[in-house]
Amino acid sequence: MGEEMKNNRSRNTALVLIAVGVFLLLDHTVGFFPIVAVILILLGIHRVRSRKERKGYVLMGIGAVILFGDHLTIVISVVLISLGLFFIRSKQAHKDDTYIQKQKIVDSVRLGREPWILRNTSTWYLVGETYMDLSLAILEQKETTVILQGVVGDIDIKVPDDIGVSVTASVMFGQLHIAEERETGVMNKVVWQSENYQYCDHRVKLVLSYIVGDIKVKVV
Repeated sequence: MGEEMKNNRSRNTALVLIAVGVFLLLDHTVGFFPIVAVILILLGIHRVRSRKERKGYVLMGIGAVILFGDHLTIVISVVLISLGLFFIRSKQAHKDDTYIQKQKIVDSVRLGREPWILRNTSTWYLVGETYMDLSLAILEQKETTVILQGVVGDIDIKVPDDIGVSVTASVMFGQLHIAEERETGVMNKVVWQSENYQYCDHRVKLVLSYIVGDIKVKVV
């Protein structure tokens, strides 16, 4: 027991030293306040995913305020670039103009507790969350494309195994959990497609992209 405690203490000390070293390095290259802001936003996303939504949005809001207050020009640039890429991606992904396009500052979407219609959609928001359960979704087309993009996002999507699904997901900071694929950290991207995608009567293409995000797509 004593040896195990000693090993744990040594490991914790090493982790603290590494964390402090990384923090000081980032502080020198990026700056103190952006680091704090990103940490608060990630903690907020974790809180929202843990269903402590009020505290989560408060943390994300504080992080966003820090970013806006200390680096307004940078944040505005990121938002404009994200919006520009969103419009370009929407035009490229949708085969025609018959799709729903929405832009919001803050948004919270929960679909799946009762039957709902899934249509070709492109949605962008500054900060928000999206929960979709496709088990009760009514698919009017053989192939449906859904684009979710923004700055800070918490995405949770459940897809039944009788629907073919193709996922292209990316986050600059955060984590991705796409089926059995997991990526955590910085500059993450996952491209995944279900084995039955080409043979299903209904297929869904998901394009998910955020600056800071926690994206989860589960096949049930």
